[in-house]
Formats: sequence, structure tokens, C-alpha cells
Amino acid sequence: MTTAGTPATPGHGPLSGVRVVELAGIGPGPFAGMLLADLGADVVRVDRPGGPGLGIDPAYDVTNRSKRSVIVDLKAPGGPARVLDLAARADVLVEGYRPGVAERLGVGPADCHARNPRLVYGRMTGWGQDGPLADRAGHDVAYIALTGTLGMIGRPGEPPAVPANLLGDYAGGALYLVVGVLAALHHARATGTGQVVDAAIVDGTAHLSAMIHGMLAAGGWQDRRGANLLDGGCPYYGTYETADGGHMAVGALEAGFYEEFLRLLGLDDLAPARGDLTRWDELRERVAARFRSRTRAEWTAVFEGSDACVAPVLSLREAPHHPHLAARGTFTGHAGITQPAPAPRFSATPTQVRSGPALPGAGADTVARDWGIPGLAPDPVADLAPDEPATEGA
Repeated sequence: MTTAGTPATPGHGPLSGVRVVELAGIGPGPFAGMLLADLGADVVRVDRPGGPGLGIDPAYDVTNRSKRSVIVDLKAPGGPARVLDLAARADVLVEGYRPGVAERLGVGPADCHARNPRLVYGRMTGWGQDGPLADRAGHDVAYIALTGTLGMIGRPGEPPAVPANLLGDYAGGALYLVVGVLAALHHARATGTGQVVDAAIVDGTAHLSAMIHGMLAAGGWQDRRGANLLDGGCPYYGTYETADGGHMAVGALEAGFYEEFLRLLGLDDLAPARGDLTRWDELRERVAARFRSRTRAEWTAVFEGSDACVAPVLSLREAPHHPHLAARGTFTGHAGITQPAPAPRFSATPTQVRSGPALPGAGADTVARDWGIPGLAPDPVADLAPDEPATEGA
């Protein structure tokens, strides 16, 4: 009883009518669930009693926006059966356990496909479902370290710079999981057959570096930090400090942009240095000195409206107020939280943040009703006996 073929509801995103079960975790799994919810899917997050091992106040966890939550204790009698009831009615299930854990809990792919052969079963891990490290613990920084991508980031002679958890967890992990899930969902609707999607952060992050590997093979990339066109090694592609401690980002790669960049800096005499590697140190020093002569705001005004490909480096709190981002609505306010708006955008099925972060268990009543699973609804008798230890989430 899946919703395959259910037409999308205009104004609710292209995945309206798609049902997703997200087994609660941290990192890329919740982000993938958020993206699917942003696109209009009905995402039900199965939270565990007591919440995740890491986390913030659930009311501020934007990765749980536009979802609903039920609480199920998968280690309690009846817990796995409740998840299987959800899987039987879902199009997609997403889990982020170590390999074999879902199987031991009774909610692995075989268990779910026995109830729903059309189900797309998405698995999100750092190391993948097999390989020597598959059973090992890890986090974003370790995963990207082994792929070679972390080693590309930072200044020469300094330790690699950690790009928060954006490169591994979210770009190499969650986004690849969503791409895989949507591709498998297309296949399931065409054939009636679901499958397992093995999304590993190491695989996705390595995949992101495809162009760099081609350049490396062609001799156009040096296998060290800060020595290449796109890693800060080029003096007209990088960041510079301003007089007030701010920074400007420069991406004047093409000849015309480079000439405009030098003109606005007042360094026209350096035009021949663009293709002369022996002059790059001189170019970098003079550009740096010029940027240090004015504040970030002053340089922003200088480059305003130009094609020099220069922009101020903004903080997280500043970004929503930039005129371009404000005009596009790149950020939105919801439930008192300023947050990125859903992306990308669709002409026929626009998206929106439909509700704030799902509080654990708060959606049990409506999910029980909408998905036709009465057992998910809270037990009123248990609610009257708060001292009685619960054995099953509701």
C-alpha cells in the first residue's frame, strides 16, 4: 500500500505524495530527510526514547523541519513491528546505522522488502556497507581524510583546514543518498521493484573530486595544498584580509575578469603577471597590500556592480541580509529561526518550509491516522501512569 503514482500537490513540492520513513540518527541521515521533506515528501522520523546521542534542543534542529515524529523503541517487544508497519506503507526508508545493526533489530532490507517489495531502502554510512573499515566508528573528518579531499584544503605548510561537516556529511553523504534514493524510486515506479541504496560518505566525497583527478592525471594539478588554480595557490583565486580584519573573496580567473579586477584595485601594471608563474608571489603580495589598505565595506563598494568576480566573505548571521540573497529569499524565517530556504526551485511545484522542527513523538497521532497505523498513537493509559517504565515508544 504505497503511494506510488500519487500526483504531486501544487505548491507542496515535486515529491508531494511520497512517503518516507527516517530512522533517527545524526549527521547526513537527518539532512537527507530534511531535503526530501523540503521537496514535498511526507517524512516520518522514527525517534528513539531519550533522543540521539548528539544533538541540540529539538525545537531548533532545522534538519527536522517539515517532518513528523513518532517514538519507537526498536529494542522493545513490538518495536520492530511498528517500523515494519510504516515501511509497508512507505515509498522510501532511510537509516544510518552501522552495517548489520538494522538487520539485528529486525528492520533490515529483507524484513522491509518482505512487507513492501517496492520499497527503496536507503543506507547512509561513512565507510559503506562493506570493506575493511565498514564496522568501524567514524565521523566526517576521518571519512574525507581518506579520500584525499581533506588534504587538498588549506594553506601550504599548515594542517588541512576542516570544512565543518559540509563536505563529507552533507555533500558527499546526504546529497548522494538523496540522488540515489530518487533514482531508485524512479526505477521502483517503472518496474515495481525496490532496492537497497548503499550511500557511503567516502564514495560520495571521492566522487566530488572527479575533475581534480582528471587534472592530476593530465599534469594540471599538483598533489599538494595551496599550489593549484582552485585551492588558493593562484593569487587571483582566493581570499584576502582587509583593513578591519574582514576578508574579500576573489575569483577573477578569466582574462577579462582579471583585467577588471586589477583596474578596480589600481594595479593595471600587473596584467602580464596573470600567466607568469614566476611573478605570482609578487602579484599576491601587492594584491594583499592593496586589500589591507581599506575595510571590507569599502572594497565591497569598489567592486559593486562589476564583473571582477569579487565578493565580501560574510558570516552566517550576515548572509541573510545581503541584498541579493534577501531579494531571492535564499533564507527564510520560520518558527522564529532564520534558516536556508528549500532548494532548488521548481516552476510547477514550488516548495516551502511547511512546519518547524519535529519534536520527538509529537506527530504520532496524525501519522497513526494518515498512514492507517492505530498502534502508533500514544497510549492514554500509559500517559496516566508516568512512573511506569515504558517498553515501547508511541
